Amino acid sequence: MLLWFLPIFLILIMVGLPVVFALLASPIALIMLEGDQRNVVAGLYRNLYNGMDSFPLMALPFFMLAGEIMNRGGITLRLVEFSQAFMGHLRGGLAHVNILSSILFAGLSGSAVADTSALGSTLIPAMEKNGYTRKFAAAITAASSVIGPIIPPSGIMIIYAYVMGESVAALFLAGIVPGIMVGVGLMVMVRLLADRYDLPKAERIVQKNQSISPTESVVSWALLRINIGGLLFAISGLITQFLDTAPNNWLIFLITLPIAHAIAEAVKARVSHDFRIVCKKAIAPLQTPIIILGGILVGVFTPTEASAVAVAYALIVSFFVLRSMKVRDLADVLTRSALATSAVLLLVGAAVAFKTVVSLSYAPQILSDYILSLSENPLVLLFLINILLFIVGMFLDAGPAIIILGPILGPIFVDLGVHPVHFAIIMSVNLTVGLATPPMGLVLFVASTVSGEKVETIARAILPFLAVEILVIFVITYVPAISMTVPYLTGFLGCGPEVGFSACISPTP
Repeated sequence: MLLWFLPIFLILIMVGLPVVFALLASPIALIMLEGDQRNVVAGLYRNLYNGMDSFPLMALPFFMLAGEIMNRGGITLRLVEFSQAFMGHLRGGLAHVNILSSILFAGLSGSAVADTSALGSTLIPAMEKNGYTRKFAAAITAASSVIGPIIPPSGIMIIYAYVMGESVAALFLAGIVPGIMVGVGLMVMVRLLADRYDLPKAERIVQKNQSISPTESVVSWALLRINIGGLLFAISGLITQFLDTAPNNWLIFLITLPIAHAIAEAVKARVSHDFRIVCKKAIAPLQTPIIILGGILVGVFTPTEASAVAVAYALIVSFFVLRSMKVRDLADVLTRSALATSAVLLLVGAAVAFKTVVSLSYAPQILSDYILSLSENPLVLLFLINILLFIVGMFLDAGPAIIILGPILGPIFVDLGVHPVHFAIIMSVNLTVGLATPPMGLVLFVASTVSGEKVETIARAILPFLAVEILVIFVITYVPAISMTVPYLTGFLGCGPEVGFSACISPTP
């Protein structure tokens, strides 16, 4: 009888009830029909509260607040100018700029909706002014915005790690290469569509007469050299690990700094003054993902602590380096991030309560037996699950879908020999792409609001880009090394070189 909660849930969704209320109403309606209402309903709401009362989930409001501060501080425009300076010379330059901006913005917000709203309001009018059709501009904005939750920091990966007990750091690192692959694939598709849509000719766009404050100039100068030195230090660390030596890390880092300065000066001599200023203005904002991932990798702080550090850094940059925010702006920033956070956490809590009813209904066992009856070949089952997740993503937001389906599907594929981090990436990327998929993709509606174009018009224009993203999903599904190499090399998969790469990414069931 309890299995009827799924049809009730789907009916409530289709009649337009918000997902959070459908998640709570469907089990309550069924419980009321079965009797013993008081105790079960009380338990349901206890699960609602307990679902939100979690230390790892504290990272969500902090990351949202950091992204809101950066956006209010004028960071979006700086990222767009930086992307134009690098990608404007390609055919269909502003479309490439849109994609690169999404990749960069992903490291700040981790939200597809925030990406579509912030970048769309800036880039869609600019693209239309430069000869792009509005539907094409809205479609590429919606398609590229799904990169936001894939490249760290990622809200849905925090949710997945919370539900399934996985390492947030491992999921963050595993999302880097798939996110970049989605971006590169979209750029290739833009180039293939350049002649069909008669996209504007290539033109490098670098704003003239750029200016930068002395404080920001000094900070950017120092950060650039520290970043290059850190990259050289990381490369030397991989080399010494391969050679099985244990050098003095601080000594190596100090040696890399003069080399980093020489590299920066050599590049500086080859570019124009305006190009240098555009790059300098983007350095401070782009430190946010570097601080988050760097701190986690070095072991300075946990992902939850990293989110709080990201907020502190965003406040310092916006108030003291860029000086683009005033104290009076904080009230609106805190209000907007609090409203967004409350919606997400309420959704998570409702989904956890819903998951409790799912477990009572024996739905996981029934679904597991049914899936395994279809085939014993993990490759075939992965194909079928990708199709299922893609369909689910069309109608359900990624967060609730992960909480509901993760505990059901995850153990099945782990038993079949799929690494839990690998399956987490498959599921997260698939459901994220669903945000841009008709008929209920959330970012399609946001893009429609920002551009003024009809949802169905954007849905038709986005199909070639969705095809690319679906192809990437299947590639990362059947080539685990794409997502697993970075967390393996950094030691976040829980197994070292003595186990071997192949054995580590494909544990024996």
